[in-house]
Amino acid sequence: MNKKLSHIDNSGNASMVDVSNKVVSTRVAIASGKVTFPEKVFAALKSQDFLSKKGSITQTAIIAGIQAVKRTADLIPLCHQLPLSKINIEIDPIPEGLAIKCEVKCNERTGVEMEALTGVSVAALTIYDMCKALSHDIHITDIHLDKKTGGKSDFAR
Repeated sequence: MNKKLSHIDNSGNASMVDVSNKVVSTRVAIASGKVTFPEKVFAALKSQDFLSKKGSITQTAIIAGIQAVKRTADLIPLCHQLPLSKINIEIDPIPEGLAIKCEVKCNERTGVEMEALTGVSVAALTIYDMCKALSHDIHITDIHLDKKTGGKSDFAR
């Protein structure tokens, strides 16, 4: 394997990647993850249409995820600040839980994988926060990059 870590310089120090010579292109990334609940908790949430005393669990998580996407460079030290052109987060019921999908798009010199992963992660954490009064046996799982396009190499899971 001839690949090397892009955020480590020749001296082994953390370094932000210089993207100034890269070509601007449309970059898209899609990430996903799941939040699963104990069976009785999920049944109760579903019967209430995922509404809690704090409001809509899914809509609150979507807003939190969008905010997180926009703040990724503040959270992940070596990420570039990017002018984003699209953020879409979808949260759908699955057996025993909720599936989260985040799509992020920009026209830039570097990709938006970290933004998409951050959106899924914070949306999942928000769901946990809103539901933890019912159970702490809630699992956040399977957060991963599904697809990225527009850079040096495309990826699809």
